[in-house]
Amino acid sequence: MAKGKKNTLEKTPRKQAGNLSFQSYDTGGFFDEFLDAQGTVRPHYAKLFDQISKMSAEEFEHRQHSADSAFLNQGITFTVYKDDQGTERIFPFDIVPRIIPSDEWRKIEAGLVQRITALNLFLHDIYHQQSILHDGVIPRHYIEGAAHFRPEMVGLDVPRNIYIHICGTDLVRDARGDYLVLEDNGRCPSGVSYVLENRQTLRRVFPNLFDFYGVRPVQSYTHDLLSLLQYIAPRGRTQPHVALLSPGVHNSAYYEHSFLARQMGIELVEGRDLVVQNKLVYATTTHGLRRVDVIYRRIDDDFLDPRVFRKDSMLGVPGLVEAYREGNVSLANAIGTGVADDKVIYHFVPKMIRYYLNQDPILPNVTTYLANEPDDLAYILEHLPELVVKAANESGGYGMLIGPAATKEEVARFRDLVKAEPRNYIAQPTLQLSRHPVYTGGGFEGRHVDLRPYILYGEKISIIPGGLTRVALKKGSLVVNSSQGGGSKDTWVLEANGASKKGDVC
Repeated sequence: MAKGKKNTLEKTPRKQAGNLSFQSYDTGGFFDEFLDAQGTVRPHYAKLFDQISKMSAEEFEHRQHSADSAFLNQGITFTVYKDDQGTERIFPFDIVPRIIPSDEWRKIEAGLVQRITALNLFLHDIYHQQSILHDGVIPRHYIEGAAHFRPEMVGLDVPRNIYIHICGTDLVRDARGDYLVLEDNGRCPSGVSYVLENRQTLRRVFPNLFDFYGVRPVQSYTHDLLSLLQYIAPRGRTQPHVALLSPGVHNSAYYEHSFLARQMGIELVEGRDLVVQNKLVYATTTHGLRRVDVIYRRIDDDFLDPRVFRKDSMLGVPGLVEAYREGNVSLANAIGTGVADDKVIYHFVPKMIRYYLNQDPILPNVTTYLANEPDDLAYILEHLPELVVKAANESGGYGMLIGPAATKEEVARFRDLVKAEPRNYIAQPTLQLSRHPVYTGGGFEGRHVDLRPYILYGEKISIIPGGLTRVALKKGSLVVNSSQGGGSKDTWVLEANGASKKGDVC
């Protein structure tokens, strides 16, 4: 419980000896999803708190073990590169769900719709009129110097004028509990399979709690994704053939690739399974060639087509870009969306919203310093031990310095990196990310969390209610990425009218 609030949780009825207790739960001075500033259980957690508090430690641990066994038996894994203990890991899952009230979610949803709308307008603009550059809202050199800006896309119209079809936008909450956008993932965002699997697993662990609580479902995601992919098919292809293009079994997200393909009933292919003939894309099958109309690609631009991008790529399909240019195949996401993922370009998204939509951002950015700007660079170098420094195009928690947790040697190394290549680095204040209870075996402790909702942009914009709550399972860690020791939680968005049932439901 919160320090200095030792009597707050004692307002609840005392439980039988041996039952779980939150009496020693310490917020550590952070914004806590579970307790408010007075150390009282937040209203939307009260029912869950009541149910968990009636369990013995043995019963709760049995439920956690059941969830772990389900993940193991189903092979719900991710891959860690450069790890001496082996690459394949079971994805850690904590069974205490994160709960988001309906009014809180409405604001998040509105902010995400606003953001992806502006990002798509931005991408269309920079590959066509470039008005935002001509008007000086974004300096041209930042776009042309972006690692994932694709000159090959300039002047090319994409199906339905949509560039980012699938987006995973990372949100955090600051010390006041305000939601901030940490970054946008508009190339090949991963993790949604864990959202769906987390939900199915927790339904088995707490079979009656969802109806009792009034939790919005997430199961329609793959149906909505397939509808989106069919919507962007080339003109005249009324029954489009859709495939998911994966780098293969050694990719960190291969489990997700196979899961999504299976759920949508589409082919899972690798580059070697596809061939381009007469500017049309075909999949090789036991019955011969079959035309492919839409590709949900989980391969970055660089590896898509060795004739256009990296010549040494063995993952892509020679001639794919030519077929794309001719309008004979559609890609999700579009080539060139990576420029919007650049952490330097992220700094300008609020300006995009004002420029294209004439609106103030509903969800603000984290304060961001650009090392390429002289004043910002001076500030970064002076305050490096206090800041989080990120490489512009790294992901997964790599290429990052968390100043307060870094050694002098690490700070010195990043100082040299930033000075040598300032365009490639940004810096942000070290946020006091919100925390949420996790079960550690000896009781409940707070761990830092973020939230990755998934946005689909097709005939309409739809957002899965909740998304992936990632949790830094290492005590004190701010890094939630699975590759860096993080896990996940099921995320519950409540129906507007809440739930009215009472009694023991677990």
